[in-house]
Amino acid sequence: MLIFVGLGNPGPEYSRHRHNVGFMALDAIAREHRAQPWRRKFQGEATEATIGGARVLLLKPQTYMNESGRSVAEAARFLKVPPGAIVVFHDELDLAPGKVRVKTGGGNAGHNGLRSITAHLGNDYRRVRLGIGHPGHKALVHNHVLGDFAKSEGPWLSALLDAVAASAPHLAAGEDARFASDVALKTGDRD
Repeated sequence: MLIFVGLGNPGPEYSRHRHNVGFMALDAIAREHRAQPWRRKFQGEATEATIGGARVLLLKPQTYMNESGRSVAEAARFLKVPPGAIVVFHDELDLAPGKVRVKTGGGNAGHNGLRSITAHLGNDYRRVRLGIGHPGHKALVHNHVLGDFAKSEGPWLSALLDAVAASAPHLAAGEDARFASDVALKTGDRD
């Protein structure tokens, strides 16, 4: 069993924030792979799907970003899933909008959701970094991350989420590089 985690903040007022792109990615994956209805579990919203032949728990922690690790750790303990079988989808300031990178471990780059997960599980989980772009100046970061995606960003955001969902079987198979290249191909990202 694998756990795919989307990071975000609960509540309709946050639903379109750039910081919630992890939730958006999980919603797209759930639709694409015909997941069961979402239900309250593990201090979050959870559902299951078969993705590329693998059984996957999809989890959106409802603890707010800073405490995401509580939800993820509870699910991992209950299901006896090691950190290497956990894939976390999150927003990434240091990637251009629509770009995707995958890595295992590494720093948290100031991301409070990752910091919380690392505090609870260690650092050996997989991360799907979804680029939201940097506003250009450090003083603008807070409002950028906690601001809604602009209407003009809709086309690249939809293309990104669709590509992530369609390519998810590669992640389930442990083919992280193939996932990233498949998403790039589907979104027209040539570099």
